[in-house]
Amino acid sequence: MIPVVLGLGSNAPFKGLSPVELLGRSCIFLRGLFFSFSQRDTLFSSVYRTKAMYVTDQSDFFNMAAMGFLNDSFKPGDLLSEIHKIESALGRDRRHEVRFGPRSMDIDIELFGKLNVDEPNLKIPHPRLYERAFVLIPILEILPKSADFIDREIFAEKLRRLPEQGVELYMPFAKFLTEYFPEAADGYKQEFRLG
Repeated sequence: MIPVVLGLGSNAPFKGLSPVELLGRSCIFLRGLFFSFSQRDTLFSSVYRTKAMYVTDQSDFFNMAAMGFLNDSFKPGDLLSEIHKIESALGRDRRHEVRFGPRSMDIDIELFGKLNVDEPNLKIPHPRLYERAFVLIPILEILPKSADFIDREIFAEKLRRLPEQGVELYMPFAKFLTEYFPEAADGYKQEFRLG
């Protein structure tokens, strides 16, 4: 099994759903995706509210991290394709967006096991992973202390070196689970269709 770590973010509504509700929908999709390849649990972090970086004249982002497992035959490009379907189902239109601008859903592959990928449309580890507290904080929340595919202390040290970036806990995962992601407890129910 390949451990995969993803960063999720949203700062724009879609079809009447708030950014936090959209995070809940993305968790439903991701849980289904990972579960179809592994019976192991998918881990989700709490939700964090973050000031926008790079393009600062926009609404705050709501961010979280997810960690799941895929079988060894699954390739990074396969995962990227599935992620793009999820983003599209939740309102993202890459053809009409501003780089680093508002979006209803953004899912980044932060880690794909120990694999390094350097392709024009995919770089793993994510090239801005270590400059983003809004990614490092939720990853540290869910990353096992003895993860054999990454040294957890690397993340902690990178985070300690970052300046304050306006990341604050918005909602602990237990509350998010109850309010926005009850399917995790009640069984997987897909409410959107992926194209």
